[in-house]
Amino acid sequence: MRGTRAQTNTGRKEGVNLNKQQKQKKETTIDSYYSPNGTEGERSANDKPEIPANWIQAVEELKTQLREAEDNWEKNLKIKISHLETEALELKQENSVLKAKIIQLENEAKEMKDEAKEMKDEIKRMKDSLQRNSDQKGKDDQKAKDEIQSLRTRVKQLESSDLTRQHDTIRQNKKNEKIEENVKHLIHKTDDLENHSRRDNLRIIGLPEDHDKRKSLDIILEEIIQENCPEILEQEGKVEIERIHRSPPVFNPQLTTPRNVIAKFKNNQIKEQVLQAAKKKPFRYHGNMVRITQDLSASTLKDRKAWNMIFRKARELGLQPRIKYPSKLTIFLQGKVWSFNTTEEFQAFINKRPDLNRKFEVQPQNSRESSKGIG
Repeated sequence: MRGTRAQTNTGRKEGVNLNKQQKQKKETTIDSYYSPNGTEGERSANDKPEIPANWIQAVEELKTQLREAEDNWEKNLKIKISHLETEALELKQENSVLKAKIIQLENEAKEMKDEAKEMKDEIKRMKDSLQRNSDQKGKDDQKAKDEIQSLRTRVKQLESSDLTRQHDTIRQNKKNEKIEENVKHLIHKTDDLENHSRRDNLRIIGLPEDHDKRKSLDIILEEIIQENCPEILEQEGKVEIERIHRSPPVFNPQLTTPRNVIAKFKNNQIKEQVLQAAKKKPFRYHGNMVRITQDLSASTLKDRKAWNMIFRKARELGLQPRIKYPSKLTIFLQGKVWSFNTTEEFQAFINKRPDLNRKFEVQPQNSRESSKGIG
């Protein structure tokens, strides 16, 4: 737990430092643009007429508003993350207490059963004693009746207590189900936040490992864009990459496939242009096929991978399958768009349509095909 928190705090500090660096870069860019005495490479008073004072004041106010908006967004994000972590910790503690109570109730019920068994054995011994002591039958009978009545009362009390504990157990089970729902909701929110943080990232699949030994990855990415969609570079000029690296960072020589490359773009619009171009046609780099997809969290990628076999079969049948964010499958059937959140929902849907069900009796693909994914 401490390690996870430390990683989370480290990620936050890096995010804050990154935001500060971006803020300083924006301020420097704006100041240099509107500086009346520009240095080499900047705008100067000799090239442009002097900027009115009210314009400069408006720019300064806009800069202040941008700083305040960024600070407020950063504070709100920290508060939300802190609240989510606190809620998750409280739910885990409550779940632990409830489990301990259930175990305690089960032990008490077991003890009561053993006690009831001992009482029954005691009643049997008392009856045998009454038969052996027939001379004192009257007095012993009355005593036995009193003891039996007392035992019956205790048994009824134990049965009533056991029923009450059963009801308590049922209520605890319902609370546990509610806790599980809350945990699932928190996990979903966490995945959504992680996917939101990756919105400017692209994942490059199939780029051989030996290429980045000769060139840096940012240069390789620019060459891939130049080779497959040069119009983006013609319109935007140089593609600015904030961060690019292999994932996982450590190379495993036992793997036969190259590691993925994660690239974070500074301009989201350029990232979207590259992604849309990659969806229209396959990308190549020096004769090698490379795939470019949106970078998503590990859990979302796992959920999307579950659709691989169904997605390929639906595409073969002309059902125009699509994967919507985060991992929802849609198909076009009988003039209508159908959406499915899980493979179980899709299976229940085709079970009601025998003709479609027969077409979706898909045989398992080989391991290389099943690992391609749908991106």
